[in-house]
Amino acid sequence: MIKTFYEYLMTQRNPNSYEPVAEFANNAFYDQAFPKQETSFDILSKYLEENASYLPTMTVFDEAWSMYLASIS
Repeated sequence: MIKTFYEYLMTQRNPNSYEPVAEFANNAFYDQAFPKQETSFDILSKYLEENASYLPTMTVFDEAWSMYLASIS
């Protein structure tokens, strides 16, 4: 079974890090509405653009998405 983006993102959590992907993961962990079962770039991107005020730029998501794709291939 393919790991969801959220499952991958949670492997990047680090409360002591200021690295952008780690901060994204830390904040997504507390986002109750995050689409945790999603594997679609478009759906995740739309959700983050509309709801994730904790994400300073979508470039962070793009970087995390690239890392996610590398981890499942």
